[in-house]
Parts: sequence; structure tokens; C-alpha cells
Amino acid sequence: MLDSITRVFRTPDLRRKLLITLGVLTIFRLGSFIPAPGVNASNVQACLSMGGSSGGIYDMVNMFSGGALLSVSILALGVMPYITASIMMQLMKVIVPRLQELHANGDQATVTQYTRYLAVGMSALNATTIVTMARTGNLLGSCPLPIVTDQGFMTSLIMVISLVAGSVLVMWMGEKITERGIGNGMSLLIFTSIASGFPTALGTIGRVQGWGVFAAVIAVGLVTITLVVLVEQSQRRIPVVYAKRVVGRKTLGGNTTFLPIKVNMAGVIPVIFASTLLSLPSLIARFFTGNQSGGGPAWAQWVITNLTKGDHPVYMVIYTLFIIGFSFFYVSITFEPKEIAMNMKKYGGFVPGFRPGKPTERLLKYVSDRITTAGALYIGVIALIPLIALVLLNANQNFPFGGSAILIIVGVGLETVKQISSQMEQRSYPALMR
Repeated sequence: MLDSITRVFRTPDLRRKLLITLGVLTIFRLGSFIPAPGVNASNVQACLSMGGSSGGIYDMVNMFSGGALLSVSILALGVMPYITASIMMQLMKVIVPRLQELHANGDQATVTQYTRYLAVGMSALNATTIVTMARTGNLLGSCPLPIVTDQGFMTSLIMVISLVAGSVLVMWMGEKITERGIGNGMSLLIFTSIASGFPTALGTIGRVQGWGVFAAVIAVGLVTITLVVLVEQSQRRIPVVYAKRVVGRKTLGGNTTFLPIKVNMAGVIPVIFASTLLSLPSLIARFFTGNQSGGGPAWAQWVITNLTKGDHPVYMVIYTLFIIGFSFFYVSITFEPKEIAMNMKKYGGFVPGFRPGKPTERLLKYVSDRITTAGALYIGVIALIPLIALVLLNANQNFPFGGSAILIIVGVGLETVKQISSQMEQRSYPALMR
């Protein structure tokens, strides 16, 4: 391990990319501690020490921003607007002819530009919501201390502009890492945000719940990481044979390869979808009740009682069903057996034992459905781990080893290591040839 790290830093190009990546990530983390204009930082810290939180989707946004949201910093929005915009663009690809045309022509640059515009719009919407919740005191639960001391319009406008500018800065950082660093920039920013909360979460569990619970959490974490690594690396390989064909003086094809289908093709997207959708009824119900324990219509009280806390059985069941449903839905719009079968037929490829065209398409659909079933159940189990820990271990809802956190940490870590290894092999290959 130490020898590999030494080899990486001895390679000038890789060393430069690593330093750029680490530099941008450092700036990103420093920005999460700078409060937005008009925010009383001391009152925010006092409210956080009381355990204030709005719950729901804002806990997820806070995790993705590395705690910047509940600290109301200039980078409070983090990468969530860009993630939301990217997901919406993938969904709209199915129903918008213009996006279908761009996808078919491979014009990824235009799609990326549209995603940026949509992300800025989402940033403005989210920033307005966060500033409104900060002014009314609902962002940090029932904390009596004022977060925004000046309730004037100009102060609110400056706060919204600052948060939107911070979100645009985060997008720029992610793109710079992708262009000049190592790995996917947005994924690494999320990785850094989530990993930065692990020491605090574990320290809180050890201090409040005792070191016995702390040891149990570590054991559960190691088992979870092992399971996630095993499944994330698993794939079904469908053999594909390409027939020989002569193009000019060259003979192409005649080789055998395989089509890899990952067990978890949906990634962490179903967890985000399910958490977001489940948070909406709670947010709507609070408009009718005023707070989590106040009066209001019976349906609003039922929603707050059953769909707000993750330790409630109704919440767990609906959460799991949403994850499974969104897994099938997302895979159905991202994995297209018909298009894959047509491309294989176009280039002279076929699956042994199956004719090109419709038979191959039916095979891919059958394999995809079976693997997605296993992948959806796997995501559901991983997402339930922090909720079950909330009941069994009496740990807080920010239990670090579970849900989207571990899926992202392990997935991004594996992908980054693969990219570093592949670049090392590319630089070693000419030397071996000489």
C-alpha cells in the first residue's frame, strides 16, 4: 500500500492531479464553515448544540453538504441542486424529444449545459426555502434563538444570492476536479462531505450511548462495508461474440467479449428519490399543524406521527417499497435492452444461443429484471440499517454506516482507486515495452 502511494507521488502528472484534487476539496470544506451574510453564527452553533434539526429531506441535504446546511454557510446547498437537476434531466430524456435527439447524437456538452441551467434554478428555489425557514426559525426545529437577526428584504435577498453563488461555485469545483484532477468531481465532493461527518457521529455515539454501543456500531459498519463492496463489485457477464467482417484490407471482429450488468445498476438514486418523496407529506403537514406536536387536521397529525421519524414501522415499510419501486423505474429508463440489442446486431454481435434482434432483447430484459430484483432488495436492506439502528442501538438518525452514505462512500472510493490504478498502468506500459 505504501509503495503504491509512493509510486503515485513520484509520477509528476499523477502528483499534479492529486494535489489539484486535494486543494479543491480543502477549499470546499473550508467554505462550509463560512456563514452566509446576515446569519448569527453563535446562535446557529447554540441551536445545533441543542440538537435542533428540521428533519426529512433537509437532514439528507445537510449530510451531502457536510453539515453546511444546518450551519447556514455560503455552501449550504452543496451538490444537491446539481444532483437533483441531473436526475430530472435523466427522467425528462424519456419524454422530451429534444433531449432524446441529443442523447442519440451523443451531444453530451449541450445536455451538461442544460443541466447547469436547471441546477441554478433549483439552487434559487432551495435557497429561497432555506432562507425562509431560517427567518421563521423552522430550519433548526424548535430552537428559540433567532438565526437571522435582520428580517429586512435586502438581507434575505443577499442571503439567497450568496447561497445560489455558493452552489454555482460548488458546481465549478466539481467540474475542475473532473477536468484536471482524478475521479468524478461531484462524486468526490459528496464523498468528502459525508466522510467529514463520520468522526463527529461516531464520537457522539461513544460519548452519549457508551463505548459498548460504539463497538457495536463499528462492527455493524464493517459488516455493512464488506457487503456493499461485495455487491458493488458483482456483475452478470453476458457473453457476446462478434463475427468476422472485412473492411478494406482489415479484418474486424472475430473476438469474444462480454456485456457486464451490475447488480446495483440504480446506485444511490432510489434512496434519494424515496427520502425526498417521503419528506414531502411531512413538510405539507407542518403548514397545517405549525409544529410536530401542535394541533391541526387528523390527517396532518397522522402524517407527522407515522411519516416523520424513521423508527416508525409504517415509515420503514413505505420507505422500503418506494426504494424497490424506484429501483425498477430508474433501471427501466437507463438500461435499454432494445437499443443494446440493436447496436449488437448493427456491429455483427450476438449472444451464443440467441438470435440477434428480438430474442436478444428479451434475454437482456429477463436478465435485467432478475438482477434488478436482487439489487433493489439489497438497496432496501442497506437503507434500513440506520433506521433499525435507531431502534436497537438507540443511536441517533445520523447513524453513519448505512443508507446512501455507505453506498456513496464505497462506490466513489472504489471508482477513484480504479482510475488511479488504470492511470498508473498506462504510465507503466511504455516502460515495460522498452
